[in-house]
Amino acid sequence: MPLYPSGSPAARTRAERFDALVLEALEPIEERWSAELADLDVAVDDVPEVPAGPQGSPVDDDAVLGDGEVPLARLVPAGMDRRGAVTRARIVLYRRPLEARALDGEDLADLLHDVLVEQVAGYLGVEPDTISGDE
Repeated sequence: MPLYPSGSPAARTRAERFDALVLEALEPIEERWSAELADLDVAVDDVPEVPAGPQGSPVDDDAVLGDGEVPLARLVPAGMDRRGAVTRARIVLYRRPLEARALDGEDLADLLHDVLVEQVAGYLGVEPDTISGDE
């Protein structure tokens, strides 16, 4: 028997709570930049895919936002997948590294906002202050 009713926020998994925080952090950015972000998706992966071998650090890529050697997010440009299908540009947030850097839920929400601001700025080719409205 579950401790909490299935519909209550306490019954959600960590991944579901993280997804909700992502949507909450993205909302003010999307409100302000909806037209410019119409062709951008936001996705969440648990952990980044780290290439094997001596290819260098995964954060050496300009599209990766990292903390030291740990990727926190990646901006993937529009292109084609392995099957030749057109793909949309997307920001991929890495849940576990982001959660590991946050002290609590409020800190995680702030970190997600900051990471999304940085990634959206990179996508649009503008300064992060422009995205966050601090210009």
